[in-house]
Amino acid sequence: MNNRAELRKLIVYGREGCHLCEDMIASLGDLQKEFRFEFVVINIDKDENLTRLYNERVPVLFAVKEKKELCHYFLDLEAFNAYLA
Repeated sequence: MNNRAELRKLIVYGREGCHLCEDMIASLGDLQKEFRFEFVVINIDKDENLTRLYNERVPVLFAVKEKKELCHYFLDLEAFNAYLA
């Protein structure tokens, strides 16, 4: 199996101009120096359904394979570490 397939995939649902979103994205970038995972950032304002789902709770960190929300507003390191374990 190639290593790329083993990477954990996360989504940060956020919006432009959101300082909490920027903080979570920066923290995840720093954590990539230690842990193997990848993440994408999706702007909820470009999708009506996502805006309805997450509007006031951004940023939301979502685990793709497990289809579950790990945390919102702030990066929960305990939940993040449990996810990677």
